[in-house]
Amino acid sequence: MTKSGPAAAADGTTTGSGDIARSLELLWGTGERPSRGPRPGLTLDRIVATAVDVADAEGLAALSMRRLAAELGTGTMSLYRYVPGKGELLDLMLDRVQGEPLAADASQVPDDWRRAIDEMARTYRDNLRAHPWLLKINQARTVLGPSALRGMELALTGLKDMGLDGPELIGVIITVNSYVEGFVRTESHATEAARETGLGHEAFWENQRPYLERAMLSGAYPRMAALPHDAFGDEFDHFAFGLGRLVDGFEVLVRERARK
Repeated sequence: MTKSGPAAAADGTTTGSGDIARSLELLWGTGERPSRGPRPGLTLDRIVATAVDVADAEGLAALSMRRLAAELGTGTMSLYRYVPGKGELLDLMLDRVQGEPLAADASQVPDDWRRAIDEMARTYRDNLRAHPWLLKINQARTVLGPSALRGMELALTGLKDMGLDGPELIGVIITVNSYVEGFVRTESHATEAARETGLGHEAFWENQRPYLERAMLSGAYPRMAALPHDAFGDEFDHFAFGLGRLVDGFEVLVRERARK
C-alpha cells in the first residue's frame, strides 16, 4: 500500500492539503476512529505532535510516514489507520502549531487596535521562528480547522474598533501577515545559507569587506558611501520600524473613516 505525498514545488515549498474531506473530518473530529486494533498509546494527537517535533528539528524534507512510524515505534501501516497520508498530516500539523500562541479567550486580546496589531505581528513572527517549516508550506488554500478559525476570530476581535468594513479588516490582517512572513523568510534564508555553506554571517561579510571598501572609495556609490557604519547593524530594530510604519498607514485610514 502506497500513499502519495503532497506536491513539492521547485523552490522547496509544498502544498499542505491531501484529501480535503478527510483533512476536515480529522481537524473537526468527525471522522471515524481506527477500528482495526490500533496500537495502545498511539493517538492522532501524539502522531501530529511527533511530526511537528521532527519538522522543527530537521525540516519537512526529513518528515515521511516511514520516519514518523520509526519515531513512534510502530509500523508505517499503523499510521494509516489514523491519517491517510502526509498531505493530510501537514494539514493537521498546520492547525496544531497555529493554535499554540492563541489567547485562551477574547478577553485577553488588547482593546486597542494598534496594540492588537503589534501583538498579532510579534506572535506570528515568534511562531514562524519556532516552526520555520511553516514557510515551506503553500498556504494559499489552507484547509481551515479550529485553530485557524480561532486565530481569525481573535484577530478580528482586536481590530473591531478600527471602523473598517469586512474586506478592509481582512486586508489589514493580510498586510500584517505578509510583512511578517517576508521578514522571517529573509531571516530563515540567511540561517539556511550559513548552515548549508558552513560560512557564518560575520565571515561572509568579512570576505567581501575589501571589495566593498574599494567600491565605496571609488566615488561610484556616493549615497551608500555616506551611510553611517551602523546603518546595517543589528542594533536597529528593523522589524519594529516597518511594523510601526504599517500601523501609521492604517491610522490614516481609520481617521478618514471616523470623519465620515
